[in-house]
Amino acid sequence: MLEFRAITRAYELGGERAGVFGVSLTVPKGCLAVLAGPSGSGKTTLLQLAGLLDTPDEGEVRLAGELVSSLPEKARCDLRLRRLGFVFQAFNLVPVLSALENVMLPLQLQGRPEAEARERAEAALARVGLADRRHHHPGQLSGGQQQRTAIARALAPEPLLVLADEPTASLDHAHGGPLLDLMAELAQERGATFLVASHDPSVIARAHTVFRLLDGKLVEVG
Repeated sequence: MLEFRAITRAYELGGERAGVFGVSLTVPKGCLAVLAGPSGSGKTTLLQLAGLLDTPDEGEVRLAGELVSSLPEKARCDLRLRRLGFVFQAFNLVPVLSALENVMLPLQLQGRPEAEARERAEAALARVGLADRRHHHPGQLSGGQQQRTAIARALAPEPLLVLADEPTASLDHAHGGPLLDLMAELAQERGATFLVASHDPSVIARAHTVFRLLDGKLVEVG
């Protein structure tokens, strides 16, 4: 599904060289994979490369066998819209829109008909247990409900890959655990592939595959 081939992306941070160096890994389809490691280990750098938000200095990023790291910017934007989903630590829901409207938004940006966008958004919200909250605005939802709305928004367009950066950092244990259980279930039921950056032990414990990073290098796969 997702392949990093000898990826290097280096930059200066506090006068020191940071980034990732010579990383090769493969995330299988239908998998909940976690990039684990301390702050500064390269987790977010790899997520940005997977999300086509950055380009490597060396190496290749492939999605479903296609070389995507060298695509022109317009093609990268189109691929992000149609084949990738993002779950942000801060949720990034539009406050003036209802949960349903937030989930419909990427479908509308894809140019899908209103009726189809609504139907798919309602189905995605039902799958994450929020059918009865679909008309509520983000300010009327708990942190866990907002994060589930964000997952529904990421999944509604049926992307090949969903990327999540520290998705439980803003949640307490009561909400964080069920969120990761939901991701694991969706990976198995729908064949969705999740790549999550986290140093949270409870997240790592629920992963199907764990890629451990240290100082920008892959040190363990388990």
